[in-house]
Amino acid sequence: MREISVLVKLRSGVGIAAAMGLVMATLAGCKDKHEDSAAQEAPPAQVQVESSSVTDVVHVAAPERFRLTSTGIRSIDGTLAVTGTVNPDVSREIPVLSLANGRVVALHVGLGDTVRKGQMVMEVQSPDVAAAFDTYTKAVNDEHLTDVTLTRDKLLYDKGAIAKSQLETAQAGEDDAAADLRAAEQQLRVLGVDKSHPADTVKVYAPASGVIITQNTTASGAAGVTYTGASGSFTIADLSHVWVVCDVYENDLAKVKLGDSASIQINAYPGKSFQGTVSDIGAVLDPTIRTAKVRIQVPNPGGMLRIGMFATATLNVAKAAMQTTLPSTAVLHLHDRDYVFVPAGNGDFRRVVVKLGASLDGGSVVVQSGLAAGQQVVANALELQNTADQG
Repeated sequence: MREISVLVKLRSGVGIAAAMGLVMATLAGCKDKHEDSAAQEAPPAQVQVESSSVTDVVHVAAPERFRLTSTGIRSIDGTLAVTGTVNPDVSREIPVLSLANGRVVALHVGLGDTVRKGQMVMEVQSPDVAAAFDTYTKAVNDEHLTDVTLTRDKLLYDKGAIAKSQLETAQAGEDDAAADLRAAEQQLRVLGVDKSHPADTVKVYAPASGVIITQNTTASGAAGVTYTGASGSFTIADLSHVWVVCDVYENDLAKVKLGDSASIQINAYPGKSFQGTVSDIGAVLDPTIRTAKVRIQVPNPGGMLRIGMFATATLNVAKAAMQTTLPSTAVLHLHDRDYVFVPAGNGDFRRVVVKLGASLDGGSVVVQSGLAAGQQVVANALELQNTADQG
């Protein structure tokens, strides 16, 4: 009876195990059918991005809607972009001096005014005028006296009444008096005083035409080098030509040569450029930022360039060379790098890193590395990137 009972139990265990296996197989079959059904119902992905260490691959369902463009090749001068400011041409600056020291009693111009040559700029009341006119008056009297003496001695010498040495002494006195008179007259002319109509004020006139860029005196202020300690009451600058003074880093100085042409862009005149020439390269470096001053001579028709304006100068520092170019819209700037999308077939586009150079007119940019001439890329890289981001 015990043997029969054990056999029944073993058979019952086998049956339970078989039943459990059947249940598990049934559940697995149901799961596989459910997964197959879910896979058939899920919509296909529109964009897939596979990242690697070199490039990114973007897959799109309709690649034909992304227009392609080709890289070109152009003859381009080597350039260097620097920044600077507009300054007056020092060789065209003229100080307005009052050689008479005294007090300004009238100012007829001010800072920023445009003046013409010979225009009165100020009047100065000066004790130098009285001193100079006193010297002139005495010189006139002395010359008159020596002239009378010389005339008399000539008459006496002709009659044999005096020696020749006395006549020579009279002649020397007349010559000295005449020289003193000429010097006194010149002193009045230098001060700007009319000897026939003396006054206690000196009129100061503009020595050249231009714009007043500095003013060192005011009404009722001091004038003259002795009193003011300044080099001039005003400074007039001819602004028909100006300097654009730029900072060039030490590492770029070897590229710049005297006579290099430059294109100047000013923020105040977008889309307009001014042409200039490098006229000086500074011999001293700024020890803090390691730059040297490079001076560009620029014609300034109509006075459009104003002193102090910020400028961007593009220096043509090398001979023309053939370089690869690309429309700027084909470039994607992302994470401090520049990319383009290159078609790879079957709806795939490779995102390739490129190194860019100078921007060109017409919306193009120089490609220094990463692409070859004639290679096709997506014309609007941002549009494709936005599609990838949405996918």
